[in-house]
Amino acid sequence: MDKFFKISERGSTVRTEIIAGLTTFFAMAYIVVTNPNQVAGLIPNTSDPNSVKIWNAVYIASILVAVIGTLLMAFYARMPFAQACGMGLNSFFFVSFVLPHLAEGEDAMIKGYHSGLVIILVSGLVFLTLSVTGLRSKIAKALPDCLKKSIPAGIGLFIAFIGFKNAGILQDNPYTFLQFVDINGAIDSGKFAELALPALLALLGLVIIAILEKFRVKGSVIISIGGVTVLYYLLTWTAPNFNISQIGQSFRDFGEIGITGVFQGDAWREAFIGTGDGFQIGTLFSALMLIVTFCLVDMFDTIGTLYGAASAADMLDEKGDPINVNECMMCDSIATVTGAVCGTSTCTTFVESASGVAAGGRTGFTSLVTALCFAACLFLSPLASIVPACATAPALIYVGVLMLKGFKNVDMDDVRSAVPAFLALVMMPLTYSISNGIGIGAIAYVLITLCTGKYKKSDIPVTVIAALFALRFATVTM
Repeated sequence: MDKFFKISERGSTVRTEIIAGLTTFFAMAYIVVTNPNQVAGLIPNTSDPNSVKIWNAVYIASILVAVIGTLLMAFYARMPFAQACGMGLNSFFFVSFVLPHLAEGEDAMIKGYHSGLVIILVSGLVFLTLSVTGLRSKIAKALPDCLKKSIPAGIGLFIAFIGFKNAGILQDNPYTFLQFVDINGAIDSGKFAELALPALLALLGLVIIAILEKFRVKGSVIISIGGVTVLYYLLTWTAPNFNISQIGQSFRDFGEIGITGVFQGDAWREAFIGTGDGFQIGTLFSALMLIVTFCLVDMFDTIGTLYGAASAADMLDEKGDPINVNECMMCDSIATVTGAVCGTSTCTTFVESASGVAAGGRTGFTSLVTALCFAACLFLSPLASIVPACATAPALIYVGVLMLKGFKNVDMDDVRSAVPAFLALVMMPLTYSISNGIGIGAIAYVLITLCTGKYKKSDIPVTVIAALFALRFATVTM
C-alpha cells in the first residue's frame, strides 16, 4: 500500500492520510443533500411525486458519482482530490431543464430532467475526448503565468467566503449586501443559539486550528471539526437526527428514472430538437451553447481547483503545473460521463479537497478514505448531516488563508500581469464561480496584451479561451 500510493515518498503517513480523507469528506459532505435539493428545485415539492422521484434519484446518483470519481482519483491519478457534483452547475441544470417544465403536465418535469442528462452526457464525452488527446492539460498549461499564480489565491478567497457564509459569520444586508453576524440582534430576538452561536463556534474553530498549527499538532483541522461539533450539540442541547426510512424508496426511484434517463429516445429529441413540430434551429443552437457552457465551467473549475490544491500541497512541477494533471483531468471526464448515466449533473473536482490537503493529505489514499465515507452515505444518509456547517467552515476559511500566500508572486508592477491577476482573484468569490474568475482574467489579459503591443504567438491559446468565455457570457445566462 505504501509503495502503490507513494505515501512515504511524499512525506506522509497512513494516519495522516486517513485524517485528511475524513477532513475532506466532512468539508464536502453537504453535497449529498444539497445536490438533489438544487437539481429538484431547492426543496422537493412533497405534493408533486415527480419532484420527490427526481430528488431520490439524484440523491443516490450524487453519492455514486462521488464514490466513483473519487476512487478514480485514488487509484488512477493517485492524488488527494475528491470529486462530486459541482455547485452552481446543479442550480444551472435545474433552471435550464427542470424549471421550464414545472407547469407543463404530469411527466414534463421528468422529461426535462432526462433531456438535461443528455446534455451532461455529451459535454462529458467532449471532456473525455479532450482529456484522451491531452488537449485539456495543454489548455491548462497555456494559461499566462499571472493567472496560474492568482488562481490559487482566488480560490482561497472563494473557499473562505463559502466558509463564512456556511457558518453564518457573514449575513445578508439589504443596504450593504453583506454584514458581520448580528450578535446583539440575535440576543434581542431570543434566537442566539440559532443565529449567532454557529458563527461564534466557527470563529472559535478557526482560532483552534491556528493555535494547533502554531504548535505543529498533527490533525489540527479534524480536531477542530470534532471539538466544534461536540460543542455545538452541547450548547444547543440537541442530538443528531437519524432517519433512514426513505433509503429503499430512493433506490427504487433511482432505478426507475435516474440511471435510465439518458437511454430514453425522447430525452435526446427534447435536448436537441424540442417539443415543437419540425426541426428547430434555435433549440439546436441553445443545446450546443449549453454543452459549451458546461464544458467551459467544468474544465476551468477543475483546472482552478487542481492548481489551487496542488499549490497548497507543494505538488507542482518545475513549470508550476500540478503533477499528474493529465490523469486528474481524465478522472474528472470519466466521472462526468458516469454522473450523466447515473442521473445527475456535472461532476467536478471539489475545491474542498484543499481542506484535506491542509490536513496533510498527499496521496490517493486520502481520496480512498473520502470515497469510503461517501459510500457509507448510501445507507446512512444522516451521516452527511451529523457534522454541522459551523464545524467544517473553519477548515474552509483556514484553507483560504493558506492559498492566498501564492499571490505575492504576481508581478504587480506590470499592469499586463497585475490587472488580470486581480480580476481573477476577486471575481471568483464575487461571482461565486471559479470559471468566471478565470474567464474574466483571461479576457482582460488578452485585451491588455493586444492594446500594449505585447501579443505573441504563445498567447493564441489564451485568446481562444477568452473568446469562448466572451461567447458564453454573451449567449448564456448563468
